Amino acid sequence: MMNKPIIVQTKNLTKTHGAVKSVNNVDLHVPEGEIYGFLGPNGAGKTTTIKMLLGLIKPSAGDIQVFGKNLRKSRASILQNTGSLVESPSYYGHLTGLENLLVMKRLRNVPRKNVDEVLRIVRLEKQKDKKVNQYSLGMKQRLGMAISLLSFPKLLILDEPTNGLDPSGIGEMRELIKSLPSRYGITVLLSSHLLSEIEQMATSVGIIRSVFSMVSFFCQFL
Repeated sequence: MMNKPIIVQTKNLTKTHGAVKSVNNVDLHVPEGEIYGFLGPNGAGKTTTIKMLLGLIKPSAGDIQVFGKNLRKSRASILQNTGSLVESPSYYGHLTGLENLLVMKRLRNVPRKNVDEVLRIVRLEKQKDKKVNQYSLGMKQRLGMAISLLSFPKLLILDEPTNGLDPSGIGEMRELIKSLPSRYGITVLLSSHLLSEIEQMATSVGIIRSVFSMVSFFCQFL
C-alpha cells in the first residue's frame, strides 16, 4: 500500500482568519486507489481543508499537490479530474433527476452514456423522471453523488456524505462509496466525525484531533 502513487499531498497546509487558525500545518498523503478517511470532531478544520483542496478558498500558507501538480498553478486541469460532494448537493428542485444530470452533462461536455451509467450506479433509474423537490433526503444525496461522478473523475472528495440520512440511506451510500476504487478506479477522500463511518469504509486514515493535531496512518479495519 505504501508504494502506491500519492494522489493528494499537502504540506504545512494552514488557514487563518485574522489571529485565529482554522487549519494548522496539515500534512495529507492520499494514496491512489484508496478510500482515505479524514476523521475528526466537528470544528477541527475538515471542511476548511477540503475547500482548500478544491480551490474554493485559498490557504494562508502551505502547499497542495494533486496528481503531482501544484493546485495553485494547475487548478483547472486538476478540477477536470476531480469530483466532489461538499455540504448539501446542488440541484434544480423543479427539474427531474434526469434533467438535472442532462444540464450538468452539457456544462461538463461529457457523453450521454455517462448520465445513464451514473443513474445506474446510484440506483436512481426508476426515480429519474421524478421532480427532485419530491425526492427524499437520501435520493437527493444519491443525485449529488451522481452529479459528482458524471465525468468519472480520478479523485472524489466527499464531506460527511452520510449526514442526515436514515439507516437505509447510510447503508446504500457506504456500499456505493466502497465500490468506487475497485470498479471505477476512483480514489476517494472521505471526511467524517464518526469513527464508525470511517471504520466501515476507509482503507487509510488521517485523524485531525483539533486545529493543532494531525496524524495519518494506513489501516485495515475488520
